Amino acid sequence: MFKDHSPKGSKRAVRQARARRREMSLPEGLLWRELRKRPAGLKFRHEHATGEFSLDFYCSDARLAIEVDGEVHGFGDGPERDARRDAWLAASGIRTMRVPAIEILRDADAVLRGIIAEARSRLPLHHPAAPGGPPPRDELGEE
Repeated sequence: MFKDHSPKGSKRAVRQARARRREMSLPEGLLWRELRKRPAGLKFRHEHATGEFSLDFYCSDARLAIEVDGEVHGFGDGPERDARRDAWLAASGIRTMRVPAIEILRDADAVLRGIIAEARSRLPLHHPAAPGGPPPRDELGEE
């Protein structure tokens, strides 16, 4: 079914990601406004191409994809397409966290806290943002 589990995006996925960066929905825009601030020291990318897919948001250190799901994801072939995508990502070691768009509109702070908690739980112990990991360099007196 999926032969290439390369983290690098195909040319088509890269083109699609570049185009979609200019077309954010309101929930995506609200979430991106917060994720781009590097909460808890975590770096997120918006519309990150990997394989044949373009991920809404991606934290490479945590290998976590965040997908903002609007109503269309529940109809037609949406659920099947999402399941195939999630399976391909899982085989590549990437966990998919699906966030309903309506939840971002209801309580963006709670959604952000959930994303940060999930990302931090997936970090390697040597990462400064990992729970129980080393403190950030500035707290060690290093620059």
